[in-house]
Amino acid sequence: MNYYGQGYIAKVMDCVVTDGTGMRVSVYVSGCNFHCPNCFNASIWGFDNGERITDQKIDEILTTIDKEYISGLSILGGEPLENLAVTKPLVTAFRKKFGHSKNIWMWSGYMLEYIRHTPELADILDYIDVLVDGPFVQSLYKPDLKFRGSLNQRIHYLNKISQQH
Repeated sequence: MNYYGQGYIAKVMDCVVTDGTGMRVSVYVSGCNFHCPNCFNASIWGFDNGERITDQKIDEILTTIDKEYISGLSILGGEPLENLAVTKPLVTAFRKKFGHSKNIWMWSGYMLEYIRHTPELADILDYIDVLVDGPFVQSLYKPDLKFRGSLNQRIHYLNKISQQH
């Protein structure tokens, strides 16, 4: 399986309050092989949607996050773990700049257990604070779930800092 994708970001949104706690910057990576029926982001399933990640683009994202009122970064997709060419340099640069003063939330169709046991993916868990895992399942859709679309999806607080933000 190729987890590196093609290195494209579909969109970046500033001042988002629905993708984690507090005011956030959300990065939507391109590409997903899950193709969940009725996916909210089906328009970015293609791996070459949007613009290619560059050091300049990462700097722009970090500059947007570098405001007192921004709590952190949210990474969604597409599937962030099928586009590590974006996700890894982004989370690495984020931690270098902010340490743990701000947090990272990530959504993935992959389950935490799968991520932990897949060598190409496991180290990403060292960078993120909160993981929302599991594919969207239409029959389990519940519109009032906080930070999730369907009942099978789980929120994992991966460190004590993330529980305080």
